[in-house]
Parts: sequence; structure tokens; C-alpha cells
Amino acid sequence: MRSQLQQLLWDSRGVWIAAPLVAVLVIGLRFAGLLQSWEWEAFDLYLRLPPTERPDRRIAIIGIDETDYKRVQQGYIADAVYAEALQKLKAMQPRAIGLDIYRDLPYEPGHQALVDIFASTPNLVGIRKVVGDRDRDAVAPPPMLAEKGQVGANDLIIDADGKVRRGFMYLSEAEGNTVYSFALYLALLYLDAEGIGPEVLEDGNWKLGPTEFRPLEANDGGYIRTDSGGYQQLIDYRGPVAHFESVPLRDLLDDRLPPDWARDRIVLIGVVSESANDLFWVPHSGGLLSLPERMAGVEIHANLTSQILSAALDDRPPIRSWPEAIEWLWILLWCALGATLTWQLRYAGGVRSVSLQRAAAGLLAVALLFGTTYIAFIYKWWIPLVPPALGFAGSAIAITAYIARTAGDIRKTFGRYLTDEVVANLLESPEGLKLGGERRQITIFTSDLRGFTALSERLPPEEVVKILNFYLGYMADVITCYQGTIDEFMGDGILVLFGAPTARPDDAERAVACAVAMQLAMRQVNLQMEQWDLPALEMGIGINTGDVVVGNIGSEKRTKYGVVGSQVNLTYRIESYTTGGQILISETTLNQAGAIVKIDSQREVMPKGVKEPITIYEVGGISGKYNLFLSKEEERFFPLPNAIPLQYIILDGKHVGTTFFKGKIVNLSNQGAAIARADSQQPMPTALTNLKLNLIDYQESELSEDIYGKVTDKTDSSGNFYIRFTAKPPEVAIRLQTLYESIKGG
Repeated sequence: MRSQLQQLLWDSRGVWIAAPLVAVLVIGLRFAGLLQSWEWEAFDLYLRLPPTERPDRRIAIIGIDETDYKRVQQGYIADAVYAEALQKLKAMQPRAIGLDIYRDLPYEPGHQALVDIFASTPNLVGIRKVVGDRDRDAVAPPPMLAEKGQVGANDLIIDADGKVRRGFMYLSEAEGNTVYSFALYLALLYLDAEGIGPEVLEDGNWKLGPTEFRPLEANDGGYIRTDSGGYQQLIDYRGPVAHFESVPLRDLLDDRLPPDWARDRIVLIGVVSESANDLFWVPHSGGLLSLPERMAGVEIHANLTSQILSAALDDRPPIRSWPEAIEWLWILLWCALGATLTWQLRYAGGVRSVSLQRAAAGLLAVALLFGTTYIAFIYKWWIPLVPPALGFAGSAIAITAYIARTAGDIRKTFGRYLTDEVVANLLESPEGLKLGGERRQITIFTSDLRGFTALSERLPPEEVVKILNFYLGYMADVITCYQGTIDEFMGDGILVLFGAPTARPDDAERAVACAVAMQLAMRQVNLQMEQWDLPALEMGIGINTGDVVVGNIGSEKRTKYGVVGSQVNLTYRIESYTTGGQILISETTLNQAGAIVKIDSQREVMPKGVKEPITIYEVGGISGKYNLFLSKEEERFFPLPNAIPLQYIILDGKHVGTTFFKGKIVNLSNQGAAIARADSQQPMPTALTNLKLNLIDYQESELSEDIYGKVTDKTDSSGNFYIRFTAKPPEVAIRLQTLYESIKGG
């Protein structure tokens, strides 16, 4: 049982690791308030999506618009006009009249007439602004209505995005006195005729009829640490702007309304004109297919009034939300669902293909989340949408990243033996793992360190490996930069392909640019060699372009991505002609790379296995977008006061010849020497021949350690031949360097 549990935990490790971590992250983002505005947008969308409710016939609005101001021919409406309007409205016997007009000061003429109306109308409610804000200070109520206690607060709560989503049931003024909201006062007047009054429960919440009104808390719904002072409610808007029956003030004044138009209704009087500073953005103010439109403050109060009536009389509850702990579990659930789906379907569709199963599962989950929260909203539950959606996506991304990381580790491990591009070809191409190859023209690049074999013989194996790893790592970075495919490391040699597995039109010029960059990078390599108290390294590079066969070569048990053909052998031959710091390319490579390649010299050679001589070119740099050039120091030879006797033998590839020849060093440079043959009958070594040399100490009857050099094409009138040293033992190097410095200074 224990082992089965351990196996189950291991098999589902992605889920139980990713889901809680992502849930904590999402909850943290939510608590920081970063998701609040998105949740508000979801709330607004859910309010707009249902079919528009029928207008609440219990409520009507008398709106004061621009035409009403023109009718009185002034920018405000005098008290006499309101007195006349209220008198006419009283005659229609409404249950409640709400005057959403500030009247703390008289507006003559007719102020006394208005005061008389206030005094004689018990179902009239005026307004006051309890809480001052940056736009307007608190506004006192009409004195007569305040004296009679017929005043409600018309304060509105504006969220950070400028929309009104909340309203007050009541709030407290600075002195601590409770002030009913304008909407609640009007609703209570209406409900009183129905025999319904407010009931205060043990927990302090209000109840009207069958419905309990739970006050909004700081973190309810999508809100985070909001100011929940007073007794706030989310406003469940019945519809868009101008949804309630509304008539202009002039229709009332001119007796164009039926005598019973206001009977048993709540009638609100307020300004609806664009010029008034009483228009607000609400959830219905905008949508994908509609222009944004602000709602008048009097209509917002009408919506809140209607909401209270509907809750008490129509079993239409106010919008509620879950406790925070349940919302956290809701978020965790969707994080777990996203992680589980992604984990279970991680192999669906293979490595590269887009899985229809994965896509369908993701879309179905999103639809389920949207549908669940929307249906809940229809039943007046505001359940978070954005945090679980973010958790679902985040968990899926986390699992995908984990799987990609695991695959990346495998790819990285695989890439230690093959290049990234070859690995991608093998793992992602349907044909990648098949044996066989294809004929293709590519540019082949090979490099080799001069004299490294002799150096490695004098060092411990661990030191040799350290040097090789550092050098090859440095060069691999350069090769990768120029999109070369490293086919093989052969000791200190590197075989690079440009054009396989991916062919590009600039393969040849990139190969040349890569070679120049690698030679320039040897400066940094040799700085490290100097810190290790080791001799400097020199590298030769050969490049050739030709037709080869590339692909997977081997058997079902052991396969290598490689290249086969005579052009590969020719590339090695070209590289063998180089001295340290040289880059030699074939004519085909030069033709492919073009005129941007700077050529320092050229010569005709006859490599083994080639029927006709070929021309090779020494590269000095490459212009164009690369703009890389090798610095060439002029090699100066100085005559030795006393020639140094030596013997040499000609090397044939990796084989040492059997005939020793005598000679002596007569001229010396920093990198080479001029050698005079002991006998003019001795054969003159041909250019590019490799030699092994030993200095002769006749007094001690000893030979120096082996020195290696390559014959150059430089000659002089005395019949001397010149070599470029490719490897010198430390003792010989010190001796020759000291001697060179002395003759150069003299």
C-alpha cells in the first residue's frame, strides 16, 4: 500500500507541486489588488449579458433636461417651478416622491411656496450629501425636510476605474448619526404601505420581508481591501441607461401626463441633462457593440430603490459572494484542474504536433468556468472568474514548463554528444531517426591545434583534459554563434558542418566568418593559458565546399549523424597545410562566399587522393556585415652570429620518415627560422612539408627534445629554406626566444 501511494504521488507529482504553488501565487496577486480591475470587468460583463429585465413599473423618473432649462430661460430652475411641479405630482397620489435636487439654499422666486410644499408633504424625501470628496463638499439638506426627518443621503461610491457599482443602504455622518440613503428611504415609504418594515437581526444585518441584506465587506467579490464603510450593497442594475420610465419636467408642468400616472408609484425628480455634473459611468455604460454612455445619478438611485423593493416583494435577492476561504478553495480547485489536465494529456499529440485533445480539453474547461460563474451570477452569486482562470492557465503553463524543462534536460544531455540542431532534427523531424543520408552541397570546416600532441605528452592527463575542455568550450560558443553544426570533436580537432542538417544560402560566408572569429578568440584562450603558466596555443583552420552525403550513419544499435565523401578528406588535407593562426579555404568556398572574403595569398597544391592540383587561399578577413579581420605581424628574420646545428626528418602525414638530414639554423624570427642544408645535394623540402627537428649540442653529445615545424614557400638566394615552428618544448622555446631577443636588440 505504501509503495502504491508513493508511486501515485510520483506519477502525479506535477499536479501536487504546481497546483498549490500557482494557487498561492494567484491568491497573492489577487490580495495585492492586481486582479481587481479584471474582476470588475467580469462583473460588468455578467450584468450586461442577461436579457434586459422589464422596467420596474413601481418607479418612474421626472427628468430635467436641456429643454426644461430653455423653457424657464435660465441656467437654474427656481423654487417656484419645483413648488408647482410637486403640487401637481401630489395630486396624482404617489406613494413616495424623491427630490434628487439640492435645496439647502433658496432659489427665488417662490422659495416660501416650496417650503410650504415641504411642510405639507409627508411622503416627500429630500437629499443631502453626507461625505465630502475632492469634487464636492458635503451638502446640507433642505431645512424644512431636515426638521421633519424626511432626508436621505444621495452619496454615490465611485470605484477606482470611475464606475458606480455600489450604493449605500445607510451611512454615518461625522457626528456618528445614522443617515438612511435616499434609495432606502423611498423604498421604506413604499414598503410601509405593504405592511413591511425593516428587521434588524442579531448579527446587525437588515432584513426586509424574506430577504436579508448582508453588507458588503472589504474583500467581497472582486474587491480587495475596499472601503466598506456604511452599509453598502452591490447595485444590481435592471438594465442600461434610460431603462426606467422617464418623462421630462415640462410634461408635468404642462399637464401632459394622465391624472393617475404617478398613483402608488415612487417618483424621483432629478437632472438628466448632459450639462449637469450628475452623470456617472456604470457597468452598462459600455460594451463591445455599443458606445459608452453615462447614467444620471437619479437613475442610479432608481436602480438601488428598485433592487430593495424587488428583494422584499419579488424574491429577487441582492448580489452575494462567498467567504474568502471558500474562494481560495475555488481558486485551488481550478489550479488543480489545469495542472491535472495538462499532466494527463502531456503525451497527447507527440512532440511537435498540436493536440486536438489538449486544445479541446482546455477550451471545454474555460467554457465550464465561464458557464459556472455566469449561471451562479444569474442566481445572484458573484464567484471569482479571473483568479481561477489565471490559476488554470498558470498551472497548465507551469506543467508545460516542467515538461519542457524535463525534455530540455534530456535534450541538453543529448546535446552534449550532438549539436542542438542535430538533436532537434532527430527528435522533431519524422525522418530524423531513420538511417540513411542525402547528397547535398555543404561547407565543411575543420580546425586543429598546432603542436598540441607534443604539449600533451609533457602534461598530466588531467591537465590536458582541462585545457581541451576550456579551448573546445570557447570555440563551440563561437561556432554556435555562426550557426555551425559541430559534427565531431577529435581530440583537439573540430569538424563543423555549414549546411547540414539545415541548409542556408550564406553557409560558406558564415563558415569563413566563423573561422576568423575563432582565430580572434584565441587571444582570450591564450590569456588563460598564460595564467596557467602554459605555452600559447595556435590553431589552423581549413574550409572546403563540395558535395557529400549527410545523415544518420551506422546501425539500429549505434547511429551517428555524420558526413561522408571525398570532400571531407580534402578539407582535412587543406587544413593540414595551415600553420598556426592560418585559415586556408578552397576555391569552391571562395566562389560561394564571394568578394567579401579578403585573401592574403594563394598557392597551388597537390593533396593526396586528388588527380589535379587545386588552388588554396589564405584568408585575412571578411568584410560586409561581419567586418572581421586578422592582424598580421610582419615576420622579420635576423642572422645568427653562430648558427645552431640540427637534424631534421620529413613527416608523411602522421608517419615519421626514416632519413635524417643535417642542417643549421642561420636566421631566426619570432615564429620561424631559416635553415641551411649541410649538403647542397640534400633534397630541398617542399613547401607545406612537416618536419621534426632536433637541435644538436656537440659538446654534450645530446639532442634536444623534438621540435616540429612546417616548411613555408619562402626561400632565399643562398638556397636556405624557411620553416614555421608548430611545436617547441619549453626549454627550446626559452632558448630560442632569448636568442631572438638578443639578436633583435643588437
